[in-house]
Amino acid sequence: MENVLVVGAGMAGLQTVVQLREQGYTGRLTLLGAEPHAPYDRPPLSKDVLVGKTDDTAFEADFAAMDVQTIFGRTATGLRLNKGTEGNGEGGEVDTDAGPVPFDRLVIATGSRVVNLPGADEVPGVHTLRTIDDARALRAALVPGAHVVVVGAGWIGAEVASSAAALGCRVTVVEALHAPLAGAFPDEIGARFVPWYAEAGVELLLDARVDRLEPGAVHLTDGRRLPADAIVVGIGVRPETGWLADSGVDLDPRGCVVVDDHLHTSAPGVYAVGDCTVFDSARYAARLHVEHWDNALQAPRTVAANLLGGDAAYDPVPYFWSDQFGRMVQYVGHHPVGEDLVIRGPGEDGKWTAGWFRGDALVALLTVARPRDLAQGRKLVTTGAPVDRAKFADIDVQLKDAGR
Repeated sequence: MENVLVVGAGMAGLQTVVQLREQGYTGRLTLLGAEPHAPYDRPPLSKDVLVGKTDDTAFEADFAAMDVQTIFGRTATGLRLNKGTEGNGEGGEVDTDAGPVPFDRLVIATGSRVVNLPGADEVPGVHTLRTIDDARALRAALVPGAHVVVVGAGWIGAEVASSAAALGCRVTVVEALHAPLAGAFPDEIGARFVPWYAEAGVELLLDARVDRLEPGAVHLTDGRRLPADAIVVGIGVRPETGWLADSGVDLDPRGCVVVDDHLHTSAPGVYAVGDCTVFDSARYAARLHVEHWDNALQAPRTVAANLLGGDAAYDPVPYFWSDQFGRMVQYVGHHPVGEDLVIRGPGEDGKWTAGWFRGDALVALLTVARPRDLAQGRKLVTTGAPVDRAKFADIDVQLKDAGR
């Protein structure tokens, strides 16, 4: 009986085994995860877990009922394809820290690992946030009156700062670039996030680079020393794919697993889903790397269908959200450099929307506390229907009425 092995027990890995069973796969199915925990939801870690609303974000998954063998707490260390697999998908073994696990076909879903500052692992009181254990450890440090220094004003940094401020901590955010989220959005957008920090009582230091960390302090390159009861590093993630070195699975320069539009890798019988992948998109005529929850939820439907003999292409409209300082921020689409930016609003309530245009097509949308704009604009982004820019910019015109 054929054995499918899924390596990675996050959202993408869990959904892959769920979809395989729901779509009719009856063979052996194994889910391998590096953490000792059963699969859990990561977005609430920086929000509900940090502020104490919950201590457990585990998904409801009955592995016994699905007849899925689970192997948790074992880290993949290598991949060996059987000799003679060229073109016939005869499988191989995944090496782990507790011995090899065989497979006939493989799905890689190992996600990402956090990037830390050099030497930070050796400094007491430095935190990163990727796992439930990370969140619990950080929550214990977020006591009222504590001075928390967050390095990085990206999505995670902003969410951690927001939660820490809500708990009564004194918070300083250090950002090397000149605006929050400067790597993701143009200056005109990043500047709109800056006032949120001050409103929440958070000190935001822009164009500020870390020189070194020491117990209880962050030293900046300009000579400033920031005392800190807790230090949180939120400077990004990298694909967790080091175990695939010399395996025959192609990786891009960043370390992402290269898959085609069917989520198949360069190796026979080996597929990949989620944060660790870069995939071909006909919709955007580009190779996309999407590190968000919705991608981990949607891609497994396609990979399961193709494992079962289908010919499904994966070409989504990317979507993600973030809760920052009491505001829901949502984004849908993909905006390459050079698209025209049009701001919608803000209205009297201070809420606003931004859209990126290519000609009269709306290719991406960012909304701040405007769920109706997101719902209506998402349809416009997905369909590519022509949009009147003047109507789009008018906050009093519903986006469903902004078409040409």
